[in-house]
Amino acid sequence: MSVKNEVIDYSKTLYLPKTDFPMRAGLPQKELELIRRWEEIDLYTQLRQQAKDRPFYILHDGPPYANGNIHIGHALNKVLKDVIVRSFQMRGFNANYVPGWDCHGLPIEWKIEEKYRAQGKSKDDVLLSEFRQECRDFAQSWITVQSEEFKRLGIIGNFKNPYTTMAFHSEARIANELIKFAMSDQLYCGSKPVMWSVVERTALAEAEIEYHDHESDVIWVKFPILETCFHDLYDTYVVIWTTTPWTIPGNRAVSYSSQISYGVYLVESAENDFGPQAGEKLLFADALVENCAAKAKLILKRLRSVCADELKTLILSHPLKGLAGGYNHKIAMLDGSHVTESAGTGFVHTAPSHGREDFEIWNAYKSVLEQAGIDTTIPFPVDDAGFYTKDAPGFGPDRKEGAIRVIDDNGKMGSANKEVINALIKAGLLFARGRLKHSYPHSWRSKKPIIFRNTPQWFIAMDKDLGDGSTLRSRALEAVMTTRFVPPSAQNRLASMITDRPDWVLSRQRAWGVPICIFVNEDGLILKDEQVNKRILQAFEAEGADAWFAEGARERFLNERAHESWVQVYDILDVWFDSGASHSFVLEDRADLKWPADVYFEGSDQHRGWFQSSLLESCGTRACSPYKTVVTHGFTLDENGKKMSKSLGNTIMPQDIIKTSGADIFRLWVMTTDYWEDQRLGKKILQTNVDSYRKLRNAIRWMLGILVYDEGEEIPYCTLPDLEKLILHRLYELDQLINRSYDEFDFKKIMRALLDFSIVELSAFYFDIRKDTLYCDPPSSKKRKASLQVIREIFDRMVTWLAPMLPFTMEEAWLERYPESCSVHLQQFRPILTEWKNELLAERWKKIRQVRKVVTGALEIERVNRRIGSSLEAAPIVFISNPVLLESLNNLDMAEICITSALIIVQDIPPADAFILSDVEGVGVCSNKAVGTKCARSWRYTQDVGSDPNYPDVSARDAAALRELQALGKI
Repeated sequence: MSVKNEVIDYSKTLYLPKTDFPMRAGLPQKELELIRRWEEIDLYTQLRQQAKDRPFYILHDGPPYANGNIHIGHALNKVLKDVIVRSFQMRGFNANYVPGWDCHGLPIEWKIEEKYRAQGKSKDDVLLSEFRQECRDFAQSWITVQSEEFKRLGIIGNFKNPYTTMAFHSEARIANELIKFAMSDQLYCGSKPVMWSVVERTALAEAEIEYHDHESDVIWVKFPILETCFHDLYDTYVVIWTTTPWTIPGNRAVSYSSQISYGVYLVESAENDFGPQAGEKLLFADALVENCAAKAKLILKRLRSVCADELKTLILSHPLKGLAGGYNHKIAMLDGSHVTESAGTGFVHTAPSHGREDFEIWNAYKSVLEQAGIDTTIPFPVDDAGFYTKDAPGFGPDRKEGAIRVIDDNGKMGSANKEVINALIKAGLLFARGRLKHSYPHSWRSKKPIIFRNTPQWFIAMDKDLGDGSTLRSRALEAVMTTRFVPPSAQNRLASMITDRPDWVLSRQRAWGVPICIFVNEDGLILKDEQVNKRILQAFEAEGADAWFAEGARERFLNERAHESWVQVYDILDVWFDSGASHSFVLEDRADLKWPADVYFEGSDQHRGWFQSSLLESCGTRACSPYKTVVTHGFTLDENGKKMSKSLGNTIMPQDIIKTSGADIFRLWVMTTDYWEDQRLGKKILQTNVDSYRKLRNAIRWMLGILVYDEGEEIPYCTLPDLEKLILHRLYELDQLINRSYDEFDFKKIMRALLDFSIVELSAFYFDIRKDTLYCDPPSSKKRKASLQVIREIFDRMVTWLAPMLPFTMEEAWLERYPESCSVHLQQFRPILTEWKNELLAERWKKIRQVRKVVTGALEIERVNRRIGSSLEAAPIVFISNPVLLESLNNLDMAEICITSALIIVQDIPPADAFILSDVEGVGVCSNKAVGTKCARSWRYTQDVGSDPNYPDVSARDAAALRELQALGKI
């Protein structure tokens, strides 16, 4: 059929991309549709069924508190975990994810108490069982909310059967783990200074503490020397410095360091209202005396040195001696390694009731002190409400006005500091005073300052011999050394925390949690009776921990031993023990999981929280770690690197991002961060990710559009064009990088590589070059078929590689390409053929692309200056004097590679007016217009347009294509 005189719409004869995959993602709505689809097909169950015979790879979920909507930290954490789970699932593992929730403890109890306070009542006004039920209901309500919020992020897991620490079985297993510690004598009741929240009336663990700036009173106090072997030291004072004046009533010693140089100083003149006077003699560390003298406005003269042997013989008098008839005990001098010259006076006020180091040095010298006739009993100067007790004469209940308070119920400092300072002034022993802004511990829940106070608590011993020569501390440290950490620096961080940590304070004076379900006698010995323990655990399994608080619980559990003088303990377990024991009731008890976990993945604050409590709990009961790998992430800051806070108005909620941009945009941001460090997030940063997403989506959309013409023909690798072989080589390299990076949890490296590959190597290079072939070549073209085959390989691999990271978008793309498929998430990463690896070819193409870069640079200048509109209007002359680059172009159609209608290569030094790039030596390009006629179909300029009389306005190639299409009935 002749079409010589007919007007043909050549656009209808081209293989132009066509797809229903939209350019505009509409993620907020599309994601909801996909979530509904996953629920309809029960994707989670299909994944489990598919993987049932595979080796396990288990990420154990660190449980968030069920007490509010998820925040940006929750979202970041869950997305990172989801990527791990999905990537291992798609690489041949059974990666089952069971989400969990921490349900006991102060955060939830505090919420219920707030509700009561708003109603003008307290928890004491209701039955304990009612209060605990309200806590349980509150936690459950937020589990429901958070589950939906996590699923909206694209998280896949067993949300129908998660684990919670308040489930009856969980509470029974937590109790069982506690009983193991009790039966092995690792659990003991002791009196130690613990971090105490007056506001919340409970002891706090390290993990429940955060530090904030706090302004404190600071005082320098003179301790008179009471006894000495050195005559010239009589009438001399040892001067201490403290930021907690309220602890002075609890003073029992003064510490010094044998590594510090000390001296006796004479006050020559003084300009102060209450401090030292001329003629007094004072003891200071030489390095700190100048600052101390300035504080009290003194001029001092050094009399002599005082050595450690002299200091250890001194007995001091308490600065409050005689107040209300108290403080008559002797004050010893103790050599302590904790004493430094960094601040103060070189002497440290030591109150074993109010500080860990004070307590430790006091106990270390206990036998020495007792031999010297000093009472080593540690007092209890402050009660649980922050009031002074009878152990603080003049400030406690013996005072006519009533006991003085250190901190009140609202977390405000009481009058204790003021009253102690006034008493010291009255005694003439206040050296100086001031104010200091410093970092001070606060409760993470109430945000109020805490105090250290001596109180009876239940502890797990860190240094008790466990019968095999090991201790809990040594076991934990050994386990840390055999655990993989990402980043590696986290290993030393956790090890140092375990090395320095005190015994684990296990008891809390609260109501909502698993009780320390033991009985003790009047001597504090724990009842060790297997039958009693069995009854307790059976009751907890059937009724939950509420059984411990039910009427008649003591008689029920003790049974025939109820007549004996065993006392029921009602303290509540530290919630970190609850979650720390979760490996026992999740990993060990579920058939679809395994113990130990392959990985624990949480924020860096969990080195002192869940990572540590889990390690200690497992090492204490199983002598090894419950995890093989620990991965940590940082915290999310705003765009300016500031901490997000409601007061600053810079808080970003994940729900808002999802509503406006979609979960995949948030997930893309997570994947592009150095998550193990603190990350930044804001509107500008999100927009950058939106732009990257759009480019990635367009590349996928173009592949989908062109693959509608793919007939699945397989062309042998050996016959593929070199350009296709290059792309397959890049797929081989990417496969190596992606699998390695998923193993190393380096998601940024994967996302960066795939974005660069998609935008730079595909859209701007390979796709651009092959568009002419794909759109215009005849149906029988081997090059066209080869390109379609390679694009098919690209699509299948890119979409599966990205599916763990962008599960919504990749599912949408996969179903567009394979509508009969169930889900991309049921796919495995496609294997890569080793024959695709071709280093020599890749090296050659690096050189080709260097030349191409110069050509495209020259063409851009021509476009900017409007000398050409399209690169197809050009036929540049390329001068190459570099023989290596010249050789790389052998047997290559550089016009095709540079997307020009023609290209002339000249082996010569580039002329002076040639376009050059400084980083590509020996290549220059001179502009030149293409000759010939523009093909009406492909728009290339060729000499053979009109060579086929039936198609007078197209090139010979395009005319051949039209003839084939006509023969096939496609036009």
